[in-house]
Amino acid sequence: MADYWWVVVAGVAAGAWCAWKWFPVRKPLPASRLAEARRDFHRQRERLEAKFVQLGAYPAHRDAPRWMDCDFEDDVAFARNRTTGELTALVAVNIEMEDLNVPSTQAGQGTTIHRAATAVFRFLGNRWETDGKAIFNFTPAEAIRFYQRDLEMIGHETPSRR
Repeated sequence: MADYWWVVVAGVAAGAWCAWKWFPVRKPLPASRLAEARRDFHRQRERLEAKFVQLGAYPAHRDAPRWMDCDFEDDVAFARNRTTGELTALVAVNIEMEDLNVPSTQAGQGTTIHRAATAVFRFLGNRWETDGKAIFNFTPAEAIRFYQRDLEMIGHETPSRR
């Protein structure tokens, strides 16, 4: 039995590696880096919003409605993923999209619907990105509360009223 000690050590090492790989725990961004990421979001926001609308205009599924236009609100909620530490910015948006309930004989007549949603933007490395995902029927704060097992609010910026 003493000759197989290396098997136990190898098993423990393999288990530790698997746990690290499958259940990553990342350090949260330091406060200075978090402030810089928030400033970068505002600098990149116009580009991010354009990309969000562009991705929504060409849906991934054939049966999904195509977005016609988006109106973004000014306030932003920032959240952190509790497991990965990934930073997310959530922005309220009103999305105008095709009404798929219109019969095909009436298609092309400009029937649209408006839906309230939350646009999702993620901070990857040193750059903000979006994959065009929206969380419908939730404000940013409601989305963070709904996904509270995964997300924690770290900031909420509202426009100053004059």
